[in-house]
Amino acid sequence: MAMSMCSTQAWNILHHFPLKSPNHPVSLPFYKTHSDFSPLSTIPHLNNNSTPTHLSFKASSSSSSSSSSSFSEYTEETATKEKFQRSLSLPGCSTSLSLLGTGYREKVFAIIGVKVYAAGLYVNPSILSTLSTWKGQSASEIQENSALFSSIFQAPLEKSLQIVLVRDIDGKTFWDALDDAISPRIKTAIPVDESALSIFRSIFQGRSLKKGTLIFLTWLNPSKMLVCVSSDGIPSSVDARIESENVTSALFDVFFGDAPVSPSLKNSAANGLATILK
Repeated sequence: MAMSMCSTQAWNILHHFPLKSPNHPVSLPFYKTHSDFSPLSTIPHLNNNSTPTHLSFKASSSSSSSSSSSFSEYTEETATKEKFQRSLSLPGCSTSLSLLGTGYREKVFAIIGVKVYAAGLYVNPSILSTLSTWKGQSASEIQENSALFSSIFQAPLEKSLQIVLVRDIDGKTFWDALDDAISPRIKTAIPVDESALSIFRSIFQGRSLKKGTLIFLTWLNPSKMLVCVSSDGIPSSVDARIESENVTSALFDVFFGDAPVSPSLKNSAANGLATILK
């Protein structure tokens, strides 16, 4: 991912991400989309009266694997080689969340793709009981159906996005890029939205985010979200609470709306859902 062809200033202005020496190869074309896993265990038959009690995934043949029991607890995002736990307990969540899909965020400059972070979507397994309407749909049908992802967002059950940075990023730069994606999705910001954005911004301002930093964006319900940042594994505490449905829904749309910033993540989640909802 050599970036000597362009200046640091141009990169910062156009892409909000500083030039650092990356440790991962350049990825072309601009976005690669791939699904990283399939169900490990059979999910109970879904109908309007059933509630699945467990959701579990395993790496597909496209991911490198190991026979060790410790590796079997993880799924590897193939483009970045970052590993994601298949089941996760997070602060503020009522139960363990299960991994539904993984992907990566890539910025492109002068035809060079630079990976910024890997991401994984976790959900409360009980969310599946709300999705029987889409039973039997293909991954492409699910991916193109905004109503399904809207249903996941509207469910009053936890879902969390884990972000793993694969390069050093200044906190302000990270927030500016995120804010550039969130703000246009809020048609008319009201005081509660401005307050929520201010709290969100304060988490990252003046903070150096090193490669390997974990950021968890956890939706408790449509109007409440927890933010956790950790440079030392899974966090044990919450950095901030965001209470604004306009902000939380805009953020969900950034990743799972019609124009997601990580197409590979949405595609992987759609593949996971299609397999479960067969």
